[in-house]
Amino acid sequence: MERLDKAALNALQPPDFRSESSLASTLKTLLFFTALMITVPIGLYFTTKSYVFEGALGMSSRDSYFYAAIVAVVAVHVVLALFLYVAWNEGSRQWREGKQD
Repeated sequence: MERLDKAALNALQPPDFRSESSLASTLKTLLFFTALMITVPIGLYFTTKSYVFEGALGMSSRDSYFYAAIVAVVAVHVVLALFLYVAWNEGSRQWREGKQD
């Protein structure tokens, strides 16, 4: 009976396509870029609005909203480009390592 239970549990587990370290590395990369995607554009928006556009350049509040939003959108695109670059290099590295085996 105990043998049957272990076999049933093994059948329910998904197959291991990658090693644990590879999966953990991928998850860490995804979480890191998720945090960047949230904090960088929002932080740049409020920082550039307050200190750069209203403070240093003396723009009105209405104009500073517009230009700070442009900075935030550019920041989103930069973070996305960095994520794609890292993901592409990580995938090709794993493919090369798997190919050599």
